[in-house]
Amino acid sequence: MILVTGSLAFDFIMNFSGKFSDYILPEKIHTINLSFPLKTLRKERGGCAANIAYNLALLGEKPVIVGVLGKDGGEYKQWLKKKGVDVSMVKMIKSKGTASAFMMTDAVDNQIIGFYSGAMSASAKLKIKNEKLKIAMQNLKLSWKDLFVVIAPNDPLVMIRFARECEKLNVPYLFDPGMQLPRFRKKDLAMGIKGAKIIIGNDYEMSLIKRSLSSDGGRVERSEDQIWITTLGSKGSIIRYKNKKIKIKPAKPRNTSDPTGAGDAFRAGFLYGYCRGFDLKTSGQIGSLCAVYTVEKYGTTTHRFTKKEFKKRYKENFEENVKL
Repeated sequence: MILVTGSLAFDFIMNFSGKFSDYILPEKIHTINLSFPLKTLRKERGGCAANIAYNLALLGEKPVIVGVLGKDGGEYKQWLKKKGVDVSMVKMIKSKGTASAFMMTDAVDNQIIGFYSGAMSASAKLKIKNEKLKIAMQNLKLSWKDLFVVIAPNDPLVMIRFARECEKLNVPYLFDPGMQLPRFRKKDLAMGIKGAKIIIGNDYEMSLIKRSLSSDGGRVERSEDQIWITTLGSKGSIIRYKNKKIKIKPAKPRNTSDPTGAGDAFRAGFLYGYCRGFDLKTSGQIGSLCAVYTVEKYGTTTHRFTKKEFKKRYKENFEENVKL
């Protein structure tokens, strides 16, 4: 069973046809006052936890979300349920609106994001070990060793509490600090990473981790049993495990509509393969293909695929078969 923690949000996705770099003067970075003309603006269902869980469901998993929605999130909760996501542990808050992300993407896929936490501020009351999960695991005849937890971007203190809970339960977890990295205290970030089975982030985020945790500017110490994944957008990804460095080539998109959510889709694909015992390269390639389905559609959970379609396209991209 894969349990996904993290944000549930509405995404306001905006596209700017130019490049941010053409508007930003380095010598005036201390006094920015900018306006970008937008080509498109759409409101979509999103949030890291929902994006990851949605893609896991497409692949045939039955993921469980631990998260929070606001007074305007009832339809969203029912939609996730219809898509095969277990939402029994999604808490509804009637006093606040659902969290919202405001994402602006330029012509070369750079992004500027503003995030309003809204109802997500109630995440502090959530726990991994709870009666609903206990009953669900009993019904499926699962034990704690059958559980894998995703700790996706959320309030940093909540993420660390989830990490401590996983360690106490001896449950493996993926740690994905993502956009919350600047808000982490150094000791908390070190703790979350130290206990994780998988650490993942894009190239920029991995640089931030290195700068934060490396006192001398050198390498960040990695446990021999940990998997470190650096996503590189259209250039693929790199998986590091023990003394291995595995380069995952990108799958080829049929079009490039919107990159938002590609990282979450990659995480879902990788976890699907990893939790089913596939080797790291195959798991990475599943993640790579998952990501391009998101890129081809506007929004983070607007794409669809069947297993048959996925397997066919996997062979086209990687010249080998995969059993899903």
